Amino acid sequence: MLRGAFRTNDGSHWTAFHVLEVFRDPSTRDGLLHALGIAGLVTIGTVAIAMPLAMVTTRFKFPGKSILSGLLLLPLILPPFVGAIGLRHVLGREGSINALLMQWGWVHEGIDFVGRGGFWAIVLLEMLALYPIVYLNLTAALANLDPSLDEAAENLGGSAWTRFRRITLPLILPGIFAGAVIVFIWSFTELGTPLMFEYRSITSVQIFEGLKDMQSSRRPFALVAVMLAVAMVVYGLGRRAVGGMTHSMHAKASSPRREREVGTAGLIGCWALLGGVVLIAALPHMGTVLASLSPPGQWYGTVVPSVWTVDGWRDALSHPLAVQSIRNSLVLSLLATAAATAVGLMAARLVVRGRIRGRGAIDVLMMLPLAVPGLVMAFGFVAMSLEWPFGGRMPAGVAEFLAAWIPTTWWAWLVDAPLRSWADILGADPNPFPLLVVAYAVRRMPYVARSAVAGLQQTSVRLEEAAYSAGANWWNTMRRIVLPLVAANVVAGALLAFSFSMLEVSDSLLLAQRERHYPMTKAIYTLYDRLGDGELVASAMGVWAMALLAVTLLGASAIIGKKMGSLFRA
Repeated sequence: MLRGAFRTNDGSHWTAFHVLEVFRDPSTRDGLLHALGIAGLVTIGTVAIAMPLAMVTTRFKFPGKSILSGLLLLPLILPPFVGAIGLRHVLGREGSINALLMQWGWVHEGIDFVGRGGFWAIVLLEMLALYPIVYLNLTAALANLDPSLDEAAENLGGSAWTRFRRITLPLILPGIFAGAVIVFIWSFTELGTPLMFEYRSITSVQIFEGLKDMQSSRRPFALVAVMLAVAMVVYGLGRRAVGGMTHSMHAKASSPRREREVGTAGLIGCWALLGGVVLIAALPHMGTVLASLSPPGQWYGTVVPSVWTVDGWRDALSHPLAVQSIRNSLVLSLLATAAATAVGLMAARLVVRGRIRGRGAIDVLMMLPLAVPGLVMAFGFVAMSLEWPFGGRMPAGVAEFLAAWIPTTWWAWLVDAPLRSWADILGADPNPFPLLVVAYAVRRMPYVARSAVAGLQQTSVRLEEAAYSAGANWWNTMRRIVLPLVAANVVAGALLAFSFSMLEVSDSLLLAQRERHYPMTKAIYTLYDRLGDGELVASAMGVWAMALLAVTLLGASAIIGKKMGSLFRA
């Protein structure tokens, strides 16, 4: 992908022309500015939402807290681009909110809440979808604070604002940066949500639409190179900020913070804050569920659908495209989860138990897929599939080197794309499955690895040493000692890897070009644009996807607990 961005059209020379043209061309420059604007606003918004939520849930005790804390993670069970289906019904000119306002007589015509071109709707939807990532990091950071520092400042007369500004905030900045970096990169490269809102003037959509021209144009390559550079710079600054904070505690909290009981006014305030955020964050979910229960054309200008049906839920499990896509996603996700679990567990063991040099580099590489946007990685796979050995002919330099080593009977097969039948994306008879499995596995491997690291750090190495002393080999020690001890963490990470693979957006949209290869997310996007019952079936598939993610996230959260925030860190 990078080579394509810096080569001339005929591939004979290196050049920076195509990358510089991204900044010269008004359309690509505006697309980049819009992507940066959305990412910046979403990041600021998620921090502003998550900060008070984390402070309230970690410092106060009140009835219903556990239920509300769980509901705050509700956005994680719905990909933002699927939530766009519901949000358009809720916030559109003829949507639920406008219908309610007109019934009350507050307005006489619908308000364009979506905003011209959908810019503000994208910002709102991604804020509501991504704030849990920052919230999880902040709650984990606040849980590790030593309460004696805050108590000492209070005894010295420090006000609540002074204590927050001079003690709490400096110590939780690493947690803020860790979540904010992931949110920025995610929203900067998000593809599905702009597509659902038909917002074309943004870099991710320009890359998606440039797929058909990538064999003759270098512009898509240049756009991806610029996007990757921005993402890597932001990720690097985030890691530097997290690792370079000068404020630290001498040790983690030796005693848990005593949660304060709240009175009647405090209880109302806590419920208003947490319940209000839950209600607003649930708007895309409620809209999607209602859309899946509304026959085509029966939800227009009313608060709720005027006619109800469960045909969509049934059709989502019987429609040919839906059934094929669900089957594809199951196979791809299971294979990807198996690969991610095997590699993630080995990498985690090297980081925690290994004695080799460069363990820190392994840890960084293990988390790097969170920094490389899915859109960039997917485009890289497409670009790779056009080059030898997947496409084209063997480069002259490689051919000269191998000529003396390869039997002549193999030469005709080897020189002309020998792996085209194994993995192909844009060819006449594509086969994207191997690349989809690899892409899914690499993208979700950090969740398994980070979860396994947490499990290994909680188990004593002496148990393994005792097994070795008793004559056990490496395999028996892993099978009978290590795996049983970290099984819960590995299962939790694997559950997350599986569920998020089932609903992967960028890889699915770019790598699957034929209907028989569509995963669930590509089928939802395709069905939504179809006339007739397309939106109904797409919404119903979104509801089934919510159910899947809800079950897996509840299971993973029950196993990992408060450490779940570490899975979404930079």
